[in-house]
Amino acid sequence: MTNRDEIRPFRVEVAQADLDDLAARLARTIYTNELPAGDEPPAAEAPITRPAGWAYGVPVGYVTRLVEHWRTGYDWRAWEARLNAYPQFTTRIDGQNVHFLHVRSPEPDALPLILTHGWPGSVFEYLNVIGPLTDPRAHGADPTLAFDLVIPSMPGYGFSGPTTEPGWSNQRIAAAWVHLMNRLGYQRYGAAGNDAGSMISPEVGRLDPEHVVGVHVTQVFSFPSGDPAEFAGLSTEDQAGLELLNWFWQNMGAFNQLQSQQPQTLAHALADSPAGLLGWNAQLFGTDVDDDFILTNVMTYWLTGTSGSSIRLYYENAHTAPAATEPTTVPLGLAMAEGDFISIRRLAERDHKNIVSWNRYPRGSHYAAHLEPDQLSGDIREFFRRVRDLPAITPAGPPPTVR
Repeated sequence: MTNRDEIRPFRVEVAQADLDDLAARLARTIYTNELPAGDEPPAAEAPITRPAGWAYGVPVGYVTRLVEHWRTGYDWRAWEARLNAYPQFTTRIDGQNVHFLHVRSPEPDALPLILTHGWPGSVFEYLNVIGPLTDPRAHGADPTLAFDLVIPSMPGYGFSGPTTEPGWSNQRIAAAWVHLMNRLGYQRYGAAGNDAGSMISPEVGRLDPEHVVGVHVTQVFSFPSGDPAEFAGLSTEDQAGLELLNWFWQNMGAFNQLQSQQPQTLAHALADSPAGLLGWNAQLFGTDVDDDFILTNVMTYWLTGTSGSSIRLYYENAHTAPAATEPTTVPLGLAMAEGDFISIRRLAERDHKNIVSWNRYPRGSHYAAHLEPDQLSGDIREFFRRVRDLPAITPAGPPPTVR
């Protein structure tokens, strides 16, 4: 193994001076004003429940409450210790530092699985599923399908540190993941993800079908192409999905537009104000998850200086060459949670020709791995039980190359 390919052990060890500086900044938070309660317009009618007082965005009371908990009740060291309980490493791929957890199963025939988070999440998103996936026997589940887990911080995110050059799109990250799994010596493996990970994981399968046994996601981001035929005879569920998609972009899509167009303009504020970073990132956490989970993810961006580099992913995806237009062929499974993006089956079948599992659950919201770990890990196990022994797909072209 060359120095460039070296895999180095890693631990999170945040300097106390950085925590003290954060505490001082939080104590000096200047809160914005907002309209008096009852004076804001009614929230747009939505297919999902939206908290009262959120019509203009994240309200002051929500940020104030979280900042006070951040200052007086939140314990970063406990979360740091929880992450450090698992083996972590860093390596360089395509010129970029990549941090990852590598947790091996005690079961001898465990299937390697790479898990990918999104924005504004982090590797902390998957801590609750590590046990059920690596050691199902200890969690009362069938041990015949356990997993060796690889959980990387995406380039530009968290402990991978800021990106140092342009071009880190979903496709480039997927190519890096293929290289990472090869570097770890895995010849057959699965890919799974949430949010951006639900876009990157299918690309891993597209790039490396000879080695990827299947791809599991929590959303299938297949959007209308503009062809009117796509809307004819939609099922009730698919129609609801279109309504939710339209509502989301009309009422919640500002983050995507700004981060796709001028991420650096926003980055100055995020890098200077922890309360500002909390307000911006928390718009997509909302009220579905616990306060400590929100703060831990926000802390990860703050302490690693990746609040600005993380949002560049949206710019890179908007300005990179279009992804392949041919549908994926590696087996695909979906575990869709209530309160999250509603994937549209007809559009998904246009983009993915080998959907073998399509499940919708009444719990979990967007962060199902954190909120419903047994539910999600059970779906992942059942999906890979069905596909792990299928014959490999012959790749259509050469494997991806990285520096």
